[in-house]
Amino acid sequence: MLIYAKLALTALFWGGTFVAGRLAAQEVPPFTAAFLRFVCATLFLTLFLKRSAGRLPRPATGDWPVLALLGFSGVFAYNAFFFSGLKWVPAGRASLIIACNPAMIALFSALLLKERLGAFRLLGVAISVLGAFVIISRGDWKALAQGGVSRGDLLIFGCVASWVTYSIAGKRAMARLDPLCAVTYSCLLGTLFLSIPAHLENVWKDLSNYSWGAWACLFYLGFFGTALGFQWYYEGIRALGPSRAGVFINLVPVSAVSLSFIFLHETLSPSLLAGAILVLTGVYLTNRRQSP
Repeated sequence: MLIYAKLALTALFWGGTFVAGRLAAQEVPPFTAAFLRFVCATLFLTLFLKRSAGRLPRPATGDWPVLALLGFSGVFAYNAFFFSGLKWVPAGRASLIIACNPAMIALFSALLLKERLGAFRLLGVAISVLGAFVIISRGDWKALAQGGVSRGDLLIFGCVASWVTYSIAGKRAMARLDPLCAVTYSCLLGTLFLSIPAHLENVWKDLSNYSWGAWACLFYLGFFGTALGFQWYYEGIRALGPSRAGVFINLVPVSAVSLSFIFLHETLSPSLLAGAILVLTGVYLTNRRQSP
């Protein structure tokens, strides 16, 4: 029962990152927010990895290029888009766009890695994409055609593109490295990448200007939303297997929308609810186990 509780809490933590990110983005510049988040995350991940392995494993020389790609795509690029987008886009809306990740990963894995897609997964991809369009159009297709996609929505779609890149590259890294090890070192490299634009945003000069609320959000994002979340998620994979543990990922957008409604008082429009149903249905079909 404990492992199920941990996985459910992980989904809650990850849903809460959209609320914390939305709040932090109103006060902290995007690269600075991402940098401070991953300074915290990398510190705790390193402690978790050392406790788990008994020492800090050292990746082979040939693993560093793919770890650098993981750090750039999943940490640097994803979080730059995440914090920039959440300055403009409501947290619940952003979470439902990003909920298309599994469908997009399945699609590009089929295109680039020649993985089998199958009829149900292909249908899931199509339904998820339809749901995303319902969300970004707010149910008004004509307005979308005339006005195009908003800047904030484009930034959140950048999160999707970044995570697809991270996930496809990660399949190669995870085949050779322990997942927690790969995540820790990719976070370390991503933090180094983020330090440069964060420095240009005067990260060190402005630290005293942020409110306690902003610091609490950044700590939440670093510890609960990254370090502890990944630690518990990989514990779930080891105990239950990737398919059963992965089911809990479907709870992330549900928790994000619920928490956004409770803490940010975001409205649940009919188009948002319709898009959410389509996206979650598509994700279910995409993750559905196929017959051999």
